[in-house]
Amino acid sequence: MFPKKHWFQRGPDLSHTFRALRHRNFRLFYCGQSISLIGTWMQMVAVSWLVYRLTNSPFLLGCVGFAAQFPSFILSPLGGVLADRYHRHHLLILTQSLAMLQAFVLAFLVLTHNVNVWYVLALSLFSGIVNSFDLPVRQSFTIEMLEEKQDLANAIALNSSMVNGSKLIGPAVAGILIASFGEGVCFLLNALSYLAVIAALLSMRISPRTNRPARTEIMRELKEGFRYAYDFLPIRSLLMLTMAVSVMTGAFQTLIPVFVARVFHGGPQLFGFLVTCSGVGAFIAAFYLAGRKSVLGLSRLIMLASGSIGVGMLIFSQVNVLWVAALAAFIVGLGMIIQIGGSNIVLQTLVDEEKRGRIMSMYGMAFIGMTPFGSLLAGYLAGRIGVTPTLFLGGTGCLVASLLFWLNFPRYRARIRPVYVQKGILPEA
Repeated sequence: MFPKKHWFQRGPDLSHTFRALRHRNFRLFYCGQSISLIGTWMQMVAVSWLVYRLTNSPFLLGCVGFAAQFPSFILSPLGGVLADRYHRHHLLILTQSLAMLQAFVLAFLVLTHNVNVWYVLALSLFSGIVNSFDLPVRQSFTIEMLEEKQDLANAIALNSSMVNGSKLIGPAVAGILIASFGEGVCFLLNALSYLAVIAALLSMRISPRTNRPARTEIMRELKEGFRYAYDFLPIRSLLMLTMAVSVMTGAFQTLIPVFVARVFHGGPQLFGFLVTCSGVGAFIAAFYLAGRKSVLGLSRLIMLASGSIGVGMLIFSQVNVLWVAALAAFIVGLGMIIQIGGSNIVLQTLVDEEKRGRIMSMYGMAFIGMTPFGSLLAGYLAGRIGVTPTLFLGGTGCLVASLLFWLNFPRYRARIRPVYVQKGILPEA
């Protein structure tokens, strides 16, 4: 067991919440990305509403979610190899520029009234390909923005707070703009928002990496990364739990617009409101993680968070009272960020530096790459058995995944302890 005298180190401390912002490069990235992510959330809400408005089909809504995220399942490992081989700073500028181009094209098609669902599918697929490389590069680049590497966990948590702080603003603004001007304005504003993060990246002063590994065959490096992740039980367990939760929450993320239209008979503003409620929970969870002094106790919290996601989805699936649905969305958002963000922190604490990009690519596969299977399955099941049973099944799946992690937890903790001792997180016995 972990020593009791370390228990006090596990909780949040407001004085530690923003310590990673002391680093100039990370501060630039945080400010630029915060602006860009508001636009990203606006586009995500606008795409969902546009597809449902054009087709009135839960299945096609699931197909668009599948197209946007499936490439991560195939291409993220390659992105991880590139992140370990090449200059991550330059790669990130490239991926952000391509994402901006996609948003401009989508805005042009919608504003000129030339859009159809097949164009949206194609552009979503392009976005998914870009994100397949962007995620492992961006996650593994975080440590290079910090002069003091012990601030890595705080930086990861602040990144989560940035994502979910923008989730509080973006969906609500998108709901208003869609109702007033249509979806095209959201896509245009998202495209312009990328200028902020690109300017921030260009303003950074990044030292060349001194520990870049010698290059071998790409397939050999891929196999080496997969073998490392599979053989080390804590990494394997966290990735499998993240995969399961990502598949099951695909129903929640995909079917909210359908749920709003069919259960509450609402429009884009109500859709934006429920997404924002989920964002409030996620935002609070991210700041909780940012305020933690230590990674100790986080694995147990990840397990509990996975179960809370399931509970939130079960409640959401069974209600027709708006405030209860809003509370359930809040619980789901809270649990998702503790599970996803906490897993990111633990993985980056455990991983060897020369394999960081590849492990982050597998995290991308688990977090984003599996979500499209959940989206596609949710769209199919919603068309066959209905929205409510589909959400109920998703919640049940999250509870089962949490239970399986709990059954394996004693072995998980026994394997993780020597690494924490080696890194000075725990004292030697």
